[in-house]
Amino acid sequence: MSSVLHKRRGKIPDELPAIEQLRKELKRERYSQRYRQVLRSTVFILIVVAAAAILTAVLFMPVLQIYGTSMAPTLSEGDIVVSLKGVDFEAGDMVCFYSGNKLLVKRYIAGPGQWVAMDEEGNVSVDDIVLDEPYLVEKALGECDIEFPYQVPEKRIFCLGDHRSTSVDSRNTMIGCIADEEVVGKIVFRVWPLERFGPLQ
Repeated sequence: MSSVLHKRRGKIPDELPAIEQLRKELKRERYSQRYRQVLRSTVFILIVVAAAAILTAVLFMPVLQIYGTSMAPTLSEGDIVVSLKGVDFEAGDMVCFYSGNKLLVKRYIAGPGQWVAMDEEGNVSVDDIVLDEPYLVEKALGECDIEFPYQVPEKRIFCLGDHRSTSVDSRNTMIGCIADEEVVGKIVFRVWPLERFGPLQ
């Protein structure tokens, strides 16, 4: 009997490495499962955040790149700006809108029913009140083929570029007044270049 016990006890040290190996293997498997779960959760969260960011950008805050010089010196070619949808405009606000298949940025001047006038020197008045336009470097009558005073039609807005001598805008029938459904939003922020990063007026 004692010899049998001795033999059984003698086997225990031989079995310990196998048990320890099994424990390590189980630990590795549990770690691997936890890692996969965390990885799946992280990927899912990143997808949701990216989708939310894209949806927000498309629906509420479209990001645009500026082409051309019609808004110089306020905006330069290559600037990247953020617009805000669903806001009311005041004279002097920058507006982005579709014209054909292009996105343009101009300065909001007047809304439906208001009377706009420009003199030979490029001074702009709305309803007989001359606008203060500190964002302009120089005034000019520019590319104008409409007759002033001009009344803005219903459901449309009158917009001008800051570079008045070269900008093609609501003074010209090529662009004309902007329909409500063509308006994307108000330009509120510049994100590029970094040295000019900040809110826009």
